[in-house]
Amino acid sequence: MTQASEFSLAELLVVATSEAWRGNGEVLASGIGPIPRLGASLAKLTHTPELLMTDSEAFLVEDPIPLGPRGDYRPKFSGSMNFARVFDCVWGGKRHVMIGPVQIDRWGQTNLSCIGDFHKPKVQQLGVRGLPGNSINHLNSMFIVNHSARVFVPGEVDVVGGVGYNPDRWPPGVKRDFVDLRLIVTNLCVMDFGGPEHAIQVASLHPGVTFEEVQAATGFPLLKSPSIKTTEGPTDEQLAIIRRLDPHNIRATVIKDNPPGIR
Repeated sequence: MTQASEFSLAELLVVATSEAWRGNGEVLASGIGPIPRLGASLAKLTHTPELLMTDSEAFLVEDPIPLGPRGDYRPKFSGSMNFARVFDCVWGGKRHVMIGPVQIDRWGQTNLSCIGDFHKPKVQQLGVRGLPGNSINHLNSMFIVNHSARVFVPGEVDVVGGVGYNPDRWPPGVKRDFVDLRLIVTNLCVMDFGGPEHAIQVASLHPGVTFEEVQAATGFPLLKSPSIKTTEGPTDEQLAIIRRLDPHNIRATVIKDNPPGIR
């Protein structure tokens, strides 16, 4: 299938985020926010149909729920997924979530809590919530709307909520095997943790973006993947699915001015 001739950056990001779930198997796919949610839905409807998805309430669905007001749409339920079952998936490692942290550091540690000193923050955010347990129990990816050094910080994040690969944070003898960070998708590029000792590397650059631009917007040194490529845009078939899943074009509100996918 060939790439569509015209598409927005948001639509390119939906396709890029969908790749986080490629080949995951029967795990609960949780995309937090419009773009990751559309990405998980696109993954289920194209390359990884065995993914588990919910109606965001209490039931499993095989046809992902469209974003926004549903009108006459009626979900087709395929099973129960109440909170107890969700937590079974979480604690058992059968989930892959894509979150949107406010800070990420070079070790993949993430912050959802606050900016500045924990006892007197400059900005209060969501709080640590379930991030510590989630980050050691199942697969994790990340989505960042605005790639900048305020997000990709030098040093450590202000509050280490999500566990990463920083060896200084691990007590001696603790098993680290369950931390599995996959992709970071931003408005500039796609990164992974495929460098030496899980170092963050740029896997693909969005059309028209250079590696130097990405590095300048990052507070720590990045590696360039040996197989770095240009991020693939959506095909006409993928665009049709995205537009059906987002009939109110909520994706257009995620990035300021809804820029095109190709600069």
